[in-house]
Amino acid sequence: MPITSAILRVAQQHPERLAIAGEGRALTYAALVEQSRRTFAVVDELHAPLAARTGEAPGAAPEPGAAPRPAPETGGIPISAISVDSAFAAARFVASLAGYRAVSATIDPRWPLEHRVGVVLATGIGLIVSDSADLAAALAERDWGGTILTLDEFEDRERRAHPAPPPAARPGDEAFLLLFSSGTTSRPKAFLKTRRQYRENVAVSSAHLEPLPGVVTLAPGPVSYSLTLYAVIECLATGGSVHVADAFDPFAVAGRVRDAGVTRVVAVPAVVQALTDAARRDPGAFARLELVVTGGANLPAAIRDGLARVLPRVRLISYYGAAEIGFIGDSRGGDGTTISVYPGIEVSVRDAAGAPVRGGAAGTLWVRAAACSDGYLAGTADEVLQGAGGWATVHDQARVVDGGLELLGRAGDVAVTGGHKVSLQEVDRAFAGAPGIAAAVAVALPHDALGSVVALVVEPEAGAAPDREALAALAAERLAPQFAPRRWYALQPLPRTVGGKVRRAEAAERVLDGSAVRL
Repeated sequence: MPITSAILRVAQQHPERLAIAGEGRALTYAALVEQSRRTFAVVDELHAPLAARTGEAPGAAPEPGAAPRPAPETGGIPISAISVDSAFAAARFVASLAGYRAVSATIDPRWPLEHRVGVVLATGIGLIVSDSADLAAALAERDWGGTILTLDEFEDRERRAHPAPPPAARPGDEAFLLLFSSGTTSRPKAFLKTRRQYRENVAVSSAHLEPLPGVVTLAPGPVSYSLTLYAVIECLATGGSVHVADAFDPFAVAGRVRDAGVTRVVAVPAVVQALTDAARRDPGAFARLELVVTGGANLPAAIRDGLARVLPRVRLISYYGAAEIGFIGDSRGGDGTTISVYPGIEVSVRDAAGAPVRGGAAGTLWVRAAACSDGYLAGTADEVLQGAGGWATVHDQARVVDGGLELLGRAGDVAVTGGHKVSLQEVDRAFAGAPGIAAAVAVALPHDALGSVVALVVEPEAGAAPDREALAALAAERLAPQFAPRRWYALQPLPRTVGGKVRRAEAAERVLDGSAVRL
Protein backbone atom coordinates (compact mmCIF):
# COMPACT_ATOMS: atom_id res chain seq x y z
CA MET A 1 0.00 0.00 0.00
CA PRO A 2 1.67 3.28 -1.08
CA ILE A 3 1.73 5.63 1.89
CA THR A 4 0.58 8.63 -0.17
CA SER A 5 -2.38 6.79 -1.68
CA ALA A 6 -3.49 5.81 1.81
CA ILE A 7 -3.11 9.34 3.16
CA LEU A 8 -5.09 10.83 0.27
CA ARG A 9 -7.84 8.22 0.58
CA VAL A 10 -8.26 8.73 4.33
CA ALA A 11 -8.11 12.50 3.90
CA GLN A 12 -11.05 12.25 1.51
CA GLN A 13 -13.10 9.65 3.38
CA HIS A 14 -12.25 10.59 6.99
CA PRO A 15 -10.72 14.08 6.81
CA GLU A 16 -10.89 14.70 10.56
CA ARG A 17 -9.18 11.44 11.54
CA LEU A 18 -6.00 12.13 13.47
CA ALA A 19 -2.82 11.38 11.53
CA ILE A 20 0.06 12.52 13.79
CA ALA A 21 0.02 13.98 17.31
CA GLY A 22 2.71 15.04 19.74
CA GLU A 23 4.01 17.87 21.92
CA GLY A 24 0.61 19.53 22.07
CA ARG A 25 0.38 19.63 18.27
CA ALA A 26 -1.65 17.47 15.91
CA LEU A 27 -2.49 17.02 12.25
CA THR A 28 -5.58 15.37 10.84
CA TYR A 29 -5.26 13.54 7.55
CA ALA A 30 -6.80 16.47 5.69
CA ALA A 31 -4.46 18.92 7.42
CA LEU A 32 -1.47 16.69 6.67
CA VAL A 33 -2.23 16.81 2.95
CA GLU A 34 -2.42 20.61 3.02
CA GLN A 35 0.69 20.85 5.19
CA SER A 36 2.64 18.68 2.78
CA ARG A 37 2.01 21.14 -0.04
CA ARG A 38 3.69 23.94 1.91
CA THR A 39 6.52 21.74 3.17
CA PHE A 40 7.45 20.63 -0.32
CA ALA A 41 7.12 24.16 -1.70
CA VAL A 42 9.81 25.33 0.72
CA VAL A 43 12.02 22.30 0.15
CA ASP A 44 11.75 22.61 -3.63
CA GLU A 45 12.66 26.29 -3.55
CA LEU A 46 15.68 25.74 -1.30
CA HIS A 47 16.99 22.95 -3.49
CA ALA A 48 16.74 25.12 -6.63
CA PRO A 49 20.53 25.80 -6.74
CA LEU A 50 21.01 22.09 -7.48
CA ALA A 51 19.54 22.68 -10.93
CA ALA A 52 22.67 24.62 -11.87
CA ARG A 53 24.75 21.46 -11.38
CA THR A 54 22.70 19.04 -13.46
CA GLY A 55 24.93 19.48 -16.49
CA GLU A 56 28.13 18.52 -14.67
CA ALA A 57 29.83 15.22 -15.33
CA PRO A 58 28.92 12.49 -12.84
CA GLY A 59 31.33 12.47 -9.91
CA ALA A 60 32.47 16.04 -10.48
CA ALA A 61 33.62 17.55 -7.20
CA PRO A 62 31.72 20.68 -6.17
CA GLU A 63 33.54 23.94 -5.84
CA PRO A 64 33.85 25.15 -2.22
CA GLY A 65 30.51 26.60 -1.21
CA ALA A 66 28.67 25.12 -4.21
CA ALA A 67 25.34 23.38 -3.77
CA PRO A 68 25.88 19.73 -2.79
CA ARG A 69 25.26 16.99 -5.32
CA PRO A 70 23.09 14.20 -3.85
CA ALA A 71 24.62 10.72 -3.73
CA PRO A 72 24.34 9.11 -7.19
CA GLU A 73 22.25 6.28 -5.72
CA THR A 74 19.31 8.71 -5.39
CA GLY A 75 19.07 9.12 -9.16
CA GLY A 76 19.50 12.87 -8.82
CA ILE A 77 16.70 13.38 -6.27
CA PRO A 78 17.77 16.01 -3.71
CA ILE A 79 18.04 14.97 -0.06
CA SER A 80 16.45 16.95 2.77
CA ALA A 81 17.23 16.12 6.41
CA ILE A 82 15.76 17.06 9.76
CA SER A 83 17.80 16.89 12.94
CA VAL A 84 15.72 18.18 15.83
CA ASP A 85 14.56 17.00 19.24
CA SER A 86 10.89 17.39 18.26
CA ALA A 87 9.46 13.99 17.34
CA PHE A 88 6.33 15.62 15.97
CA ALA A 89 8.31 17.95 13.67
CA ALA A 90 10.44 15.07 12.38
CA ALA A 91 7.44 12.80 11.80
CA ARG A 92 5.41 15.33 9.88
CA PHE A 93 8.49 16.41 7.85
CA VAL A 94 8.99 12.88 6.54
CA ALA A 95 5.26 12.29 6.02
CA SER A 96 4.87 15.59 4.18
CA LEU A 97 7.61 14.80 1.67
CA ALA A 98 6.48 11.22 1.00
CA GLY A 99 4.19 12.23 -1.85
CA TYR A 100 6.77 14.19 -3.83
CA ARG A 101 10.01 13.67 -5.71
CA ALA A 102 12.14 14.01 -2.59
CA VAL A 103 14.40 11.97 -0.36
CA SER A 104 14.12 12.69 3.36
CA ALA A 105 16.36 11.73 6.25
CA THR A 106 16.24 12.04 10.03
CA ILE A 107 19.59 12.64 11.74
CA ASP A 108 19.79 12.17 15.50
CA PRO A 109 20.90 15.51 17.01
CA ARG A 110 22.57 13.54 19.84
CA TRP A 111 25.05 11.88 17.51
CA PRO A 112 28.65 13.08 17.86
CA LEU A 113 29.19 16.19 15.77
CA GLU A 114 31.73 14.46 13.51
CA HIS A 115 29.15 11.81 12.62
CA ARG A 116 26.47 14.37 11.78
CA VAL A 117 28.86 16.35 9.62
CA GLY A 118 30.18 13.18 8.03
CA VAL A 119 26.81 11.89 6.81
CA VAL A 120 25.83 15.29 5.43
CA LEU A 121 29.01 15.57 3.37
CA ALA A 122 29.16 11.91 2.33
CA THR A 123 25.56 11.67 1.10
CA GLY A 124 25.15 15.10 -0.48
CA ILE A 125 22.35 16.31 1.77
CA GLY A 126 21.46 19.76 0.48
CA LEU A 127 18.96 21.00 3.08
CA ILE A 128 18.95 20.53 6.85
CA VAL A 129 16.45 21.63 9.45
CA SER A 130 18.38 21.76 12.71
CA ASP A 131 18.57 23.83 15.87
CA SER A 132 22.17 22.72 16.52
CA ALA A 133 24.48 25.72 16.30
CA ASP A 134 27.51 23.43 16.36
CA LEU A 135 26.34 21.63 13.22
CA ALA A 136 25.83 24.88 11.31
CA ALA A 137 29.26 26.14 12.33
CA ALA A 138 31.03 22.87 11.47
CA LEU A 139 29.42 22.69 8.04
CA ALA A 140 30.36 26.29 7.32
CA GLU A 141 33.98 25.46 8.18
CA ARG A 142 33.86 22.65 5.63
CA ASP A 143 32.52 24.96 2.87
CA TRP A 144 29.31 22.97 2.60
CA GLY A 145 27.13 24.79 0.11
CA GLY A 146 23.73 23.62 1.25
CA THR A 147 21.08 25.37 3.34
CA ILE A 148 20.58 24.93 7.08
CA LEU A 149 17.58 26.47 8.86
CA THR A 150 16.33 26.29 12.41
CA LEU A 151 12.97 24.64 12.92
CA ASP A 152 11.37 28.02 13.60
CA GLU A 153 12.85 29.47 10.40
CA PHE A 154 11.65 26.53 8.34
CA GLU A 155 8.13 26.65 9.77
CA ASP A 156 7.97 30.40 9.17
CA ARG A 157 8.82 29.81 5.51
CA GLU A 158 6.09 27.16 5.35
CA ARG A 159 3.49 29.59 6.62
CA ARG A 160 4.44 32.12 3.93
CA ALA A 161 4.89 29.62 1.08
CA HIS A 162 2.63 29.35 -1.95
CA PRO A 163 1.37 25.73 -1.79
CA ALA A 164 2.82 23.21 -4.23
CA PRO A 165 0.48 20.90 -6.20
CA PRO A 166 -1.11 18.14 -4.09
CA PRO A 167 0.98 15.05 -3.28
CA ALA A 168 0.57 11.96 -5.42
CA ALA A 169 1.68 8.32 -5.47
CA ARG A 170 5.16 8.02 -6.92
CA PRO A 171 6.92 5.23 -8.91
CA GLY A 172 7.89 2.21 -6.86
CA ASP A 173 11.56 2.24 -7.86
CA GLU A 174 12.03 5.84 -6.71
CA ALA A 175 14.09 6.43 -3.54
CA PHE A 176 12.30 8.36 -0.82
CA LEU A 177 14.06 7.63 2.50
CA LEU A 178 17.69 7.85 3.51
CA LEU A 179 18.39 5.81 6.64
CA PHE A 180 21.46 5.11 8.77
CA SER A 181 22.67 1.94 10.43
CA SER A 182 24.10 3.53 13.57
CA GLY A 183 25.87 6.69 14.66
CA THR A 184 26.25 6.56 18.43
CA THR A 185 29.64 4.84 18.62
CA SER A 186 30.67 4.06 15.04
CA ARG A 187 30.64 5.78 11.68
CA PRO A 188 27.08 5.62 10.32
CA LYS A 189 26.43 3.61 7.16
CA ALA A 190 23.75 5.18 4.94
CA PHE A 191 21.30 3.31 2.74
CA LEU A 192 18.22 4.18 0.73
CA LYS A 193 14.74 2.73 0.74
CA THR A 194 12.67 2.84 -2.41
CA ARG A 195 8.92 3.17 -2.23
CA ARG A 196 8.47 -0.41 -3.41
CA GLN A 197 10.76 -1.72 -0.68
CA TYR A 198 8.78 0.12 1.98
CA ARG A 199 5.51 -1.11 0.50
CA GLU A 200 6.83 -4.66 0.83
CA ASN A 201 7.77 -3.95 4.44
CA VAL A 202 4.32 -2.55 5.21
CA ALA A 203 2.79 -5.67 3.71
CA VAL A 204 4.74 -7.82 6.18
CA SER A 205 4.08 -5.70 9.26
CA SER A 206 0.40 -5.29 8.38
CA ALA A 207 0.04 -9.07 8.29
CA HIS A 208 1.71 -9.68 11.65
CA LEU A 209 2.04 -6.54 13.80
CA GLU A 210 -1.52 -5.17 13.44
CA PRO A 211 -1.17 -1.52 12.34
CA LEU A 212 -4.81 -1.61 11.26
CA PRO A 213 -7.05 1.18 9.89
CA GLY A 214 -8.22 3.48 12.67
CA VAL A 215 -5.92 1.94 15.29
CA VAL A 216 -4.36 4.48 17.65
CA THR A 217 -0.67 3.78 18.21
CA LEU A 218 1.75 5.37 20.67
CA ALA A 219 5.35 5.33 19.40
CA PRO A 220 7.51 7.23 21.89
CA GLY A 221 11.15 7.87 21.09
CA PRO A 222 13.22 9.80 18.56
CA VAL A 223 12.00 9.52 14.97
CA SER A 224 15.65 9.10 14.00
CA TYR A 225 15.28 5.55 15.37
CA SER A 226 14.21 3.22 12.59
CA LEU A 227 11.71 1.56 14.97
CA THR A 228 9.88 4.83 15.63
CA LEU A 229 10.17 6.12 12.07
CA TYR A 230 8.75 2.91 10.68
CA ALA A 231 5.89 2.99 13.20
CA VAL A 232 4.95 6.45 11.91
CA ILE A 233 5.03 5.34 8.28
CA GLU A 234 3.16 2.06 8.78
CA CYS A 235 0.39 3.81 10.74
CA LEU A 236 -0.13 6.38 7.98
CA ALA A 237 0.14 3.73 5.25
CA THR A 238 -2.69 1.75 6.87
CA GLY A 239 -4.95 4.63 7.86
CA GLY A 240 -4.16 4.65 11.57
CA SER A 241 -3.25 7.42 14.00
CA VAL A 242 0.19 7.74 15.59
CA HIS A 243 1.13 9.59 18.75
CA VAL A 244 4.83 10.43 19.08
CA ALA A 245 6.86 11.81 21.97
CA ASP A 246 10.25 13.44 22.32
CA ALA A 247 10.99 11.17 25.26
CA PHE A 248 9.12 8.57 27.25
CA ASP A 249 7.69 10.11 30.42
CA PRO A 250 6.58 7.28 32.75
CA PHE A 251 4.53 9.69 34.85
CA ALA A 252 2.58 11.18 31.94
CA VAL A 253 2.12 8.06 29.83
CA ALA A 254 -0.91 6.74 31.71
CA GLY A 255 -2.89 9.91 31.05
CA ARG A 256 -1.86 9.99 27.41
CA VAL A 257 -2.79 6.35 26.79
CA ARG A 258 -6.16 6.87 28.48
CA ASP A 259 -7.03 10.25 26.95
CA ALA A 260 -5.91 9.40 23.40
CA GLY A 261 -7.58 5.97 23.38
CA VAL A 262 -4.29 4.22 22.61
CA THR A 263 -4.75 0.51 21.85
CA ARG A 264 -1.26 -0.25 20.50
CA VAL A 265 2.24 0.75 21.64
CA VAL A 266 5.44 0.37 19.61
CA ALA A 267 8.59 0.82 21.68
CA VAL A 268 12.01 -0.54 22.60
CA PRO A 269 12.15 -3.02 25.54
CA ALA A 270 13.39 -0.41 28.02
CA VAL A 271 10.22 1.61 27.39
CA VAL A 272 8.07 -1.51 27.82
CA GLN A 273 9.54 -1.86 31.31
CA ALA A 274 8.66 1.76 32.10
CA LEU A 275 5.19 1.22 30.66
CA THR A 276 4.73 -1.73 33.03
CA ASP A 277 5.77 0.42 35.98
CA ALA A 278 3.25 3.09 34.96
CA ALA A 279 0.49 0.49 34.58
CA ARG A 280 1.27 -0.84 38.04
CA ARG A 281 0.53 2.62 39.47
CA ASP A 282 -2.59 3.24 37.37
CA PRO A 283 -3.85 0.06 35.66
CA GLY A 284 -7.21 1.61 34.81
CA ALA A 285 -5.58 4.05 32.39
CA PHE A 286 -4.51 1.10 30.22
CA ALA A 287 -7.94 -0.54 29.99
CA ARG A 288 -8.11 -0.06 26.21
CA LEU A 289 -4.54 -1.13 25.48
CA GLU A 290 -4.50 -4.37 23.49
CA LEU A 291 -1.03 -4.83 22.01
CA VAL A 292 2.58 -3.90 22.71
CA VAL A 293 5.06 -4.33 19.85
CA THR A 294 8.73 -4.19 20.70
CA GLY A 295 11.98 -4.47 18.80
CA GLY A 296 15.39 -2.92 18.40
CA ALA A 297 16.99 -4.84 21.26
CA ASN A 298 16.81 -8.13 23.13
CA LEU A 299 13.62 -8.52 25.20
CA PRO A 300 14.41 -10.01 28.63
CA ALA A 301 11.83 -12.56 29.74
CA ALA A 302 11.45 -10.58 32.97
CA ILE A 303 9.98 -7.64 31.01
CA ARG A 304 7.46 -9.89 29.25
CA ASP A 305 6.49 -11.55 32.53
CA GLY A 306 6.18 -8.21 34.31
CA LEU A 307 3.81 -6.82 31.67
CA ALA A 308 1.72 -10.01 31.78
CA ARG A 309 1.32 -9.75 35.55
CA VAL A 310 0.19 -6.12 35.48
CA LEU A 311 -1.82 -6.16 32.22
CA PRO A 312 -2.74 -9.82 31.59
CA ARG A 313 -5.04 -9.01 28.65
CA VAL A 314 -2.35 -7.12 26.71
CA ARG A 315 -0.47 -9.13 24.09
CA LEU A 316 3.25 -8.57 23.51
CA ILE A 317 5.00 -9.23 20.20
CA SER A 318 8.79 -9.01 20.07
CA TYR A 319 9.85 -8.67 16.45
CA TYR A 320 13.23 -9.08 14.84
CA GLY A 321 14.42 -7.24 11.78
CA ALA A 322 17.08 -4.95 10.40
CA ALA A 323 16.43 -1.52 8.96
CA GLU A 324 18.44 -2.45 5.86
CA ILE A 325 16.52 -5.70 5.30
CA GLY A 326 13.06 -5.27 6.84
CA PHE A 327 10.95 -7.39 9.17
CA ILE A 328 12.17 -10.98 9.49
CA GLY A 329 10.12 -12.67 12.21
CA ASP A 330 8.81 -12.41 15.74
CA SER A 331 8.45 -14.09 19.11
CA ARG A 332 5.27 -14.19 21.16
CA GLY A 333 6.66 -15.87 24.27
CA GLY A 334 9.86 -16.13 26.27
CA ASP A 335 12.72 -13.70 25.87
CA GLY A 336 12.39 -13.04 22.15
CA THR A 337 15.64 -14.74 21.13
CA THR A 338 13.97 -17.65 19.32
CA ILE A 339 11.71 -16.36 16.59
CA SER A 340 9.34 -17.68 13.97
CA VAL A 341 10.34 -16.42 10.54
CA TYR A 342 7.55 -14.71 8.62
CA PRO A 343 6.12 -16.37 5.50
CA GLY A 344 7.85 -15.11 2.37
CA ILE A 345 11.10 -14.36 4.21
CA GLU A 346 13.98 -16.77 3.53
CA VAL A 347 16.85 -17.30 5.99
CA SER A 348 20.15 -19.16 5.79
CA VAL A 349 22.80 -19.60 8.52
CA ARG A 350 26.30 -19.77 6.99
CA ASP A 351 29.90 -20.19 8.04
CA ALA A 352 32.75 -17.78 7.32
CA ALA A 353 33.20 -19.29 3.85
CA GLY A 354 29.54 -18.71 2.99
CA ALA A 355 28.50 -22.38 3.20
CA PRO A 356 25.33 -23.36 5.11
CA VAL A 357 26.09 -24.72 8.59
CA ARG A 358 24.65 -28.02 9.79
CA GLY A 359 23.41 -29.53 13.02
CA GLY A 360 22.23 -26.34 14.64
CA ALA A 361 25.69 -24.77 14.64
CA ALA A 362 26.05 -21.02 14.98
CA GLY A 363 26.88 -18.86 12.00
CA THR A 364 26.11 -15.64 10.17
CA LEU A 365 22.48 -15.05 9.29
CA TRP A 366 21.66 -14.29 5.65
CA VAL A 367 18.18 -13.17 4.64
CA ARG A 368 16.33 -12.82 1.34
CA ALA A 369 13.42 -10.39 1.54
CA ALA A 370 11.64 -8.17 -0.98
CA ALA A 371 11.96 -5.18 1.38
CA CYS A 372 15.77 -5.30 1.44
CA SER A 373 17.70 -2.20 0.41
CA ASP A 374 20.01 -2.45 -2.57
CA GLY A 375 23.14 -1.60 -0.58
CA TYR A 376 25.02 1.02 1.40
CA LEU A 377 25.83 4.36 -0.18
CA ALA A 378 29.35 4.19 -1.52
CA GLY A 379 30.30 7.41 0.23
CA THR A 380 29.60 5.97 3.67
CA ALA A 381 30.73 2.32 3.58
CA ASP A 382 32.78 -0.16 1.60
CA GLU A 383 30.77 -3.02 3.09
CA VAL A 384 28.50 -5.06 0.82
CA LEU A 385 24.93 -5.58 2.04
CA GLN A 386 23.64 -7.95 -0.64
CA GLY A 387 25.46 -10.94 -2.04
CA ALA A 388 24.56 -13.32 -4.84
CA GLY A 389 20.91 -14.07 -5.46
CA GLY A 390 19.60 -11.17 -3.39
CA TRP A 391 20.77 -12.66 -0.08
CA ALA A 392 21.78 -9.99 2.45
CA THR A 393 23.41 -9.88 5.87
CA VAL A 394 24.03 -7.31 8.60
CA HIS A 395 26.29 -9.90 10.26
CA ASP A 396 23.89 -11.01 12.97
CA GLN A 397 24.75 -14.42 14.38
CA ALA A 398 22.13 -17.15 14.71
CA ARG A 399 21.43 -20.86 14.69
CA VAL A 400 18.40 -22.98 13.80
CA VAL A 401 16.99 -24.91 16.76
CA ASP A 402 13.89 -27.14 16.46
CA GLY A 403 12.70 -25.17 13.43
CA GLY A 404 13.03 -21.79 15.15
CA LEU A 405 15.68 -19.17 14.52
CA GLU A 406 17.72 -18.47 17.66
CA LEU A 407 19.38 -15.05 17.61
CA LEU A 408 22.87 -14.69 19.08
CA GLY A 409 23.56 -11.02 18.39
CA ARG A 410 26.03 -9.31 16.09
CA ALA A 411 29.43 -10.74 15.32
CA GLY A 412 30.84 -8.77 18.28
CA ASP A 413 28.31 -10.49 20.54
CA VAL A 414 29.91 -13.91 20.03
CA ALA A 415 33.17 -14.74 21.81
CA VAL A 416 35.52 -17.64 21.15
CA THR A 417 37.04 -18.92 24.38
CA GLY A 418 39.03 -22.12 24.58
CA GLY A 419 37.63 -23.22 21.21
CA HIS A 420 33.99 -22.68 22.27
CA LYS A 421 31.69 -20.13 20.64
CA VAL A 422 29.87 -18.28 23.40
CA SER A 423 26.83 -16.08 22.79
CA LEU A 424 27.39 -13.07 25.03
CA GLN A 425 23.70 -12.22 24.77
CA GLU A 426 22.88 -15.61 26.25
CA VAL A 427 25.15 -14.80 29.19
CA ASP A 428 23.42 -11.41 29.56
CA ARG A 429 20.03 -13.10 29.77
CA ALA A 430 21.16 -15.45 32.53
CA PHE A 431 21.54 -12.49 34.87
CA ALA A 432 18.39 -10.56 33.89
CA GLY A 433 16.38 -9.83 37.01
CA ALA A 434 19.11 -10.97 39.41
CA PRO A 435 18.70 -9.42 42.88
CA GLY A 436 20.60 -6.18 43.33
CA ILE A 437 21.50 -5.92 39.64
CA ALA A 438 20.03 -3.10 37.56
CA ALA A 439 21.70 -4.37 34.39
CA ALA A 440 24.47 -6.73 33.33
CA VAL A 441 26.50 -7.17 30.17
CA ALA A 442 28.93 -9.93 29.26
CA VAL A 443 32.15 -8.97 27.50
CA ALA A 444 35.09 -10.84 25.99
CA LEU A 445 38.51 -9.93 27.38
CA PRO A 446 41.80 -10.98 25.77
CA HIS A 447 43.46 -14.07 27.28
CA ASP A 448 46.87 -15.51 26.31
CA ALA A 449 45.86 -19.18 26.59
CA LEU A 450 42.14 -19.18 25.75
CA GLY A 451 42.08 -16.42 23.15
CA SER A 452 39.45 -14.60 25.17
CA VAL A 453 37.73 -15.01 28.49
CA VAL A 454 34.12 -14.13 29.32
CA ALA A 455 33.62 -11.48 32.01
CA LEU A 456 30.41 -10.03 33.45
CA VAL A 457 30.07 -6.31 34.11
CA VAL A 458 27.15 -5.40 36.38
CA GLU A 459 25.46 -2.13 37.19
CA PRO A 460 24.27 -2.42 40.81
CA GLU A 461 20.87 -1.22 41.88
CA ALA A 462 20.89 1.84 44.12
CA GLY A 463 22.19 0.88 47.54
CA ALA A 464 23.06 -2.69 46.50
CA ALA A 465 26.49 -4.31 46.61
CA PRO A 466 27.14 -7.07 44.04
CA ASP A 467 28.05 -10.41 45.58
CA ARG A 468 30.57 -12.33 43.48
CA GLU A 469 29.74 -15.70 45.03
CA ALA A 470 26.01 -15.22 44.45
CA LEU A 471 26.64 -14.27 40.82
CA ALA A 472 28.89 -17.30 40.31
CA ALA A 473 26.23 -19.57 41.81
CA LEU A 474 23.62 -18.11 39.46
CA ALA A 475 25.94 -18.70 36.52
CA ALA A 476 26.45 -22.34 37.53
CA GLU A 477 22.67 -22.79 37.76
CA ARG A 478 21.73 -21.16 34.45
CA LEU A 479 24.71 -21.56 32.12
CA ALA A 480 26.80 -24.34 30.64
CA PRO A 481 30.33 -24.33 32.14
CA GLN A 482 31.95 -22.92 29.00
CA PHE A 483 29.48 -19.99 29.05
CA ALA A 484 30.03 -19.04 32.71
CA PRO A 485 31.95 -15.81 33.27
CA ARG A 486 35.48 -16.18 34.61
CA ARG A 487 35.78 -12.60 35.85
CA TRP A 488 33.35 -10.19 37.50
CA TYR A 489 33.22 -6.39 37.55
CA ALA A 490 30.97 -3.56 38.72
CA LEU A 491 30.51 -0.32 36.78
CA GLN A 492 28.14 2.50 37.73
CA PRO A 493 26.57 3.31 35.36
CA LEU A 494 27.02 1.02 32.38
CA PRO A 495 27.59 2.92 29.11
CA ARG A 496 24.41 3.17 27.05
CA THR A 497 23.21 4.46 23.71
CA VAL A 498 20.79 7.39 23.64
CA GLY A 499 18.03 4.76 23.41
CA GLY A 500 19.12 3.06 26.64
CA LYS A 501 20.80 0.01 25.09
CA VAL A 502 23.99 -1.08 26.89
CA ARG A 503 27.10 -0.59 24.74
CA ARG A 504 28.99 -3.86 25.04
CA ALA A 505 32.19 -2.73 23.32
CA GLU A 506 32.51 0.37 25.47
CA ALA A 507 31.86 -1.67 28.63
CA ALA A 508 34.79 -3.90 27.66
CA GLU A 509 36.95 -0.81 27.09
CA ARG A 510 36.03 0.49 30.54
CA VAL A 511 37.15 -2.79 32.07
CA LEU A 512 40.46 -2.73 30.22
CA ASP A 513 41.21 0.89 31.12
CA GLY A 514 40.57 0.22 34.81
CA SER A 515 37.33 2.18 35.15
CA ALA A 516 35.38 -0.87 36.39
CA VAL A 517 35.83 -2.35 39.87
CA ARG A 518 36.81 -6.00 39.96
CA LEU A 519 34.69 -8.08 42.33
